[in-house]
Amino acid sequence: MTPSARGPAVERSASNSARLAARWESRVQRSAHPLVYPALRAVPGPLLRVPGLGVLVRDPELVREALMRPEVFAKNGPGTSSDLWTPVLGEKVLLNMSGQDHQLLRRKLSPLFTPGFVDVLSRKSLSSPLAELGEKLASGEPVDLVQQAHLFSSVVISQLVGLPAEQIHNDRLYQSIHEISGTVSLRKLSLAEGEVIAARRIMGDLSEHATLAYRNGDPDTVPGRMRELGLSEEEALGAVGAFALTGTETLTAYLPRLIALLIDSGWLPRLARDRSLLEPAIAEGLRVTTPVLVMLRRVRTAAQLGKHHFDAGERLILLGFRINHAAGRFNPVANPSAKLKQLWFGAGAHFCLGAPLAMAQIRLVLETLLDVAEELGPESTLRIRSRQTARKVLIPAYRQLRVSR
Repeated sequence: MTPSARGPAVERSASNSARLAARWESRVQRSAHPLVYPALRAVPGPLLRVPGLGVLVRDPELVREALMRPEVFAKNGPGTSSDLWTPVLGEKVLLNMSGQDHQLLRRKLSPLFTPGFVDVLSRKSLSSPLAELGEKLASGEPVDLVQQAHLFSSVVISQLVGLPAEQIHNDRLYQSIHEISGTVSLRKLSLAEGEVIAARRIMGDLSEHATLAYRNGDPDTVPGRMRELGLSEEEALGAVGAFALTGTETLTAYLPRLIALLIDSGWLPRLARDRSLLEPAIAEGLRVTTPVLVMLRRVRTAAQLGKHHFDAGERLILLGFRINHAAGRFNPVANPSAKLKQLWFGAGAHFCLGAPLAMAQIRLVLETLLDVAEELGPESTLRIRSRQTARKVLIPAYRQLRVSR
């Protein structure tokens, strides 16, 4: 093939790969929300009032403004995620707090999420299981990356609650958390009385370990470190529960989706050769997959948002995924995600406190896959052998993703 002919052929191949990646991402979303996802994709204009549901907002400037004004557009209250988590975790767990109390607790917790601390914590938790994963893939053994992500989550939860990581050899802790979140959907953002009782029992079992670690003051555990930072036992246990219950499911769903996206789009071998694109690739992955489709806010007092008036008590449904998808297909070089300023983690006072920990874990997992891909080379790179999407779940995810060389 002549050089002049090779260019268009390569471009067609890249375009086909991009379309494949986009189709599978859409399929993951539709499997999770077969009715809601298509309906939200069809929302016209910057916002749409839906009686009995709330105000759907898809304009990026309006979404960011709402997130930056928590004193008016509150994260807690009727119709928000606090309806789900407060009955399980209690009244003061950062997720459902606002104002000065929220700021004070966030300030106490912030040293736990410095780059140095989260990197050490993540490496301590994941080095051993990641080394095992790398060996399996390099040897040609097929690996279900969904099950691997469940195992990683169990190991990280063990660190959060003060259990020695060496005691974790399966995904038991993840499955405990999933038993709670697996009963929730976008159409049912609350737990029935029996589900609340079961969730409290599960969180109580986890809290036993966290309580012991806190009271022992072991600085090598997260609860012990929280005690050092001046958190009360109630604050520490609430924070541990919140991080385990909300962060675990989102990250566990994202990791296989990111890897599938990189393989489908043909970007995995390229990233293996050029690690300077690692950070843009992760950001682009978060933009394209948008693990959390919507963010919910309650209007506290009558207010203006842009040119639009809102009455007290209205519920805003912020369509973050529409904003993210509008930026185009996955492209770490162009990196359109940079303009969005990590909107998938929120903005303002409620920007996700655990984002540095999530990013540290994502980097470690992805670096392991890239090391294997680099060793194999472009002619024998990792491929998806089979996959199944998860149906009717809160966080869009794969149910299975088997990968091998």
